[in-house]
Amino acid sequence: MSARNAFYAQSGGVTAVINATACGVIETARKHKDKIRNVYAGRNGIIGALVEDMIDTNKESAKTIAALRHTPGGAFGSARYKLKSLEENKAEYERLIEVFKAHDIGYFFYNGGNDSMDTAHKVSLISKRMGFPVTCLGVPKTVDNDLPITDNCPGFGSVAKYVAVSTQEAALDVLSMAKTSTKVFVLEVMGRHAGWIAAAGGLAGKEPGDAPHIILFPEIPFNQRAFLKRVKECVTKYDYCVIVVSEGAAYKNGKFLAEAGTRDAFGHAQLGGVAPVVANMVREKLGYKYHYAVADYLQRSARHIASATDVKQAYAVGEAAVKMALAGKTAVMPVIKRISDKPYRWKIESAPLSRIANKEKMLPRRYITKDGFGITAAARRYLEPLIRGEDYPPYINGLPKYVTLKNAPVKPRLKTKFVV
Repeated sequence: MSARNAFYAQSGGVTAVINATACGVIETARKHKDKIRNVYAGRNGIIGALVEDMIDTNKESAKTIAALRHTPGGAFGSARYKLKSLEENKAEYERLIEVFKAHDIGYFFYNGGNDSMDTAHKVSLISKRMGFPVTCLGVPKTVDNDLPITDNCPGFGSVAKYVAVSTQEAALDVLSMAKTSTKVFVLEVMGRHAGWIAAAGGLAGKEPGDAPHIILFPEIPFNQRAFLKRVKECVTKYDYCVIVVSEGAAYKNGKFLAEAGTRDAFGHAQLGGVAPVVANMVREKLGYKYHYAVADYLQRSARHIASATDVKQAYAVGEAAVKMALAGKTAVMPVIKRISDKPYRWKIESAPLSRIANKEKMLPRRYITKDGFGITAAARRYLEPLIRGEDYPPYINGLPKYVTLKNAPVKPRLKTKFVV
């Protein structure tokens, strides 16, 4: 069988380590030139395939590709673009296969979260129906850590480390001024439906009274009375109160505390910022001086403080995806299986995309304390290994040295244009 090309695309919100996965895919593919001629990357994710705007990674040196391992962001561009169902818009999937056929693409590696796994699965199905079977692998990536089956998701460990460190450092700042100034500090973190990132903030506190004093999880319905009571208790006892709140914190009826009334590209409710909502609630009801911060993109782009565990796993799933594809596996995703907590050991296995697509893994109730405001010892055992170790990028004149690719285009071969 002659060598064919591979297509790799990054999808959705990027992470501090998604490029480490890209590095794993490309470096591994380059070791198998007898089966994979070249890796084409989608410019701006899957859109690059639909509009036939692809990047020739073969134009990049081995040194440049290696530097992706320590560079944050999405090196080839990502996109929040969800392909509709086969029944709703078959034309999109047919277009993908048309482009793949024109460029002799026999392997598809889609690096993303829940929706991306669904797309990879559907492409594997329709490519067979159209008589041009493509080996399709989903490659896990999401800071939300909500993909099922896999123990954890590449991207999460580094966000967890950033949030834990930021909570610890901000708490020391607030405590030092609490007698005469700020009493309450609120840190908003990502997590629409799953509270994994918020839980990571709990790693900052090791002794009773340590911050964070309150964590607001999406999995626990928000009770204003209980919340305000706890804030007052903490300020009375410790002089200050540090709160970590997930952007998806919601009332019992399911309404987000911060719902703005608009929708994003995936049809999800657009959240308008929960930190100021919570902070203002504290000021209005209790009169305490407050400050709040929204970690936003900082938490998922902070490669300078990435978890070494996360970097290794991000590279490993990219490497494994290529090896699985070459071994004849399709419609699967490399998953991380935890072998032990102490010492922390893990390995890579595979799982069918059909069991992963469009499914979310919530934070287990046993990871949340009985009162709903903190993390348990079980959560700490799970989280701690994921933030372990440092993997600093190279620095020049005090700043990280990150790589910028040439991103040379692949010459289009189709006459027809496609509008997204």
